Amino acid sequence: MTSEITLFVNPTAGRGRGARAAQPAASALRAAGFSVRTILGEDAADALVRARAAVEGGTGALIAVGGDGMAGLALRAVAGTRTPLGLVAVGTGNDFARALGLPVREPAAAGRMIADALKCGRLRDIDLGQVGDRWFGTVLASGFDSRVNDRGNRMRWPTGRFKYDLAMIAELAGLRPVPYRIRLDDGEVREVEATLVAVGNGSSYGGGMRICPGADLTDGLFDITVVGDCSRTTLLRVFPRVYRGTHVGHPKVTVLRAARVEIAAEGVTGYADGEPLGPLPLSARCVRGGVRVVGP
Repeated sequence: MTSEITLFVNPTAGRGRGARAAQPAASALRAAGFSVRTILGEDAADALVRARAAVEGGTGALIAVGGDGMAGLALRAVAGTRTPLGLVAVGTGNDFARALGLPVREPAAAGRMIADALKCGRLRDIDLGQVGDRWFGTVLASGFDSRVNDRGNRMRWPTGRFKYDLAMIAELAGLRPVPYRIRLDDGEVREVEATLVAVGNGSSYGGGMRICPGADLTDGLFDITVVGDCSRTTLLRVFPRVYRGTHVGHPKVTVLRAARVEIAAEGVTGYADGEPLGPLPLSARCVRGGVRVVGP
């Protein structure tokens, strides 16, 4: 493996933590003997072009510095190649880094761990979700949770996670089930009334909410969590259990497994790794060994 590696930096991640995190991560990598090149990009599209050029040019690894959104952008550069992906997780959610067992909001420690793993060859292939030309490592969300994201993204105040808490309260006031059509692999279409449908390659989203607690990054299958027709009272009772993953024992919650899933519903946006994919219907497939990652 070449000693030249690339830092792929989101300067706005975590309200500026991305820019601040790049320096200690780079210092740790250089101290381990690596030559480090940094990519910023004028915007997401430009950054992706630069990242793909680095991969095509033979960089030894692409190290994404930011949150889940930045990790998702990096996946578009490395998925399907043998270039390892490392994560210096300093965003708001950081669920992909958690799934990989990497440090969160500790850029120097993450840099040292990545350097040691690269030197020792601690690399592994994990599954990815794919929707069209987009890739995701954690969860494709739709329904109540994606409506919260929609509302939160429209809000200019407050900033940070608090605006999503307010968005959740607002969405709870108008909570209603959505008629979904779900098709698993080559099976029949299922019609269900659901509060949300989450397609998990990884187990968590939203900064540690284990919506698909049984998801395995190496089994070639999605875990699909369907939360049925819930009242506000039921959802508020079940919601805190998401952080422990025990919500799947509730009678309103069903877990399905498949390598491919098609979900359709009117007026619902799909989000993957916290970033909008677009309106449903969407079709996702689990790609076994879709990316090589740097592990602890």
